[in-house]
Amino acid sequence: MHNKINKRKIINDPVFGFLSIPNDLIYDVLQHPYVQRLNRIRQLGLSYLVYPGAMHSRFGHSLGAMHLMHEAIASLRLKEIEITEHEETSAMIAILLHDIGHGPFSHVLEHTLVEGVTHEDISLLMMERINMDLNGQLDTAIAIFKNEYPKHFLHQLISSQLDVDRMDYLCRDSFFTGVQEGRVASERLLKMLDVRNDRLVVQVKGIYSVEKFLVARRLMYWQVYLHKTSVAAEQHLIKILSRAKELARGGNELFCSPALRYFLYQPVTFDLFSPTSEALENYALLDDNDVLSAIKAWISCEDKVLGALSESFINRRLFRGELLEAPLTEEQKAELNKQYAARLGISEKEASYCWSEHISTSNTYSEKADTIDILYSDGTVRDIAEASEILDLKALTHKPIKRYLFKYRLDN
Repeated sequence: MHNKINKRKIINDPVFGFLSIPNDLIYDVLQHPYVQRLNRIRQLGLSYLVYPGAMHSRFGHSLGAMHLMHEAIASLRLKEIEITEHEETSAMIAILLHDIGHGPFSHVLEHTLVEGVTHEDISLLMMERINMDLNGQLDTAIAIFKNEYPKHFLHQLISSQLDVDRMDYLCRDSFFTGVQEGRVASERLLKMLDVRNDRLVVQVKGIYSVEKFLVARRLMYWQVYLHKTSVAAEQHLIKILSRAKELARGGNELFCSPALRYFLYQPVTFDLFSPTSEALENYALLDDNDVLSAIKAWISCEDKVLGALSESFINRRLFRGELLEAPLTEEQKAELNKQYAARLGISEKEASYCWSEHISTSNTYSEKADTIDILYSDGTVRDIAEASEILDLKALTHKPIKRYLFKYRLDN
């Protein structure tokens, strides 16, 4: 519990230095259990298995994005863009809560324990619950988040191709992984922002910073976010949780926390979720610790498949990945199952947990989405795809595809 003293609170951030918490409402939001839960969820999921420094949390990212929102609004006000104090606070809260619905290890739960539910769905439900707890003080923040507020450019600061979310995670993730190619000039980008016709634009003298931003994002995706070993670890984890779910729903008793048990032992679909539901309360109690502690215990599980997968995951003997030129045929899949069944003494159905086919895709810029618009001195506005003289935006728009086969290592 804290006393409301109406004094500005300061947090020391390793990326941006001292960050200000400007008022009690934002502080109250930060103190909410749903937000504090983000301290227990890693920003980069399993990337620490590749980059040992990548142990930073989603809470730190949310704070950094909120700081950049504050800086962006200050920059826009200098250009005589009218933004009230209430709008500023609401926009800062909206970006603070933009990732609140993420589960342990990023998107793993969306592929295993919950059905037809995305972290964006959960984020909005959690925001609505916090709003209830704070007596409706987040109405404007939610409207901005949902792009239902009259000033569209405030939503663009939260979700667009040049938003403060991306600016922070590129700076933060490059800092903690040591991949310097991801560092972007966020301070300069923010100072170059302006608004025309209720849309964010970047002054033409900031075009080089935009180009660097797009290149950095492309490099970070393939060097960090879609690194083959990180994706292999995620596929390994998906197989563990899928096997645990099958065993649990078959009546087997598995060690797990009450929150994880809720999702393992019954089907959980979106219709079970609401701002006051049992499903949301249990989801809000899930974090990385629930999953890792369960997997450690499952090493001694009687089930041979779950035990072997858990032991190799904990000791970083991850699935081995190889590039595929084409999708696996049904005959190739059947042969994989037959090989693993013979080598491990398990059924061919159980053998399907020992391998995974996965496609990694990334496009850095999409001309179909909210474009990044460049403002020229004569008042004209051009899409960065047309304005850039050095970037091949067609290449950045194209979705490169890497198709992998990830297999359980029989040489463990």
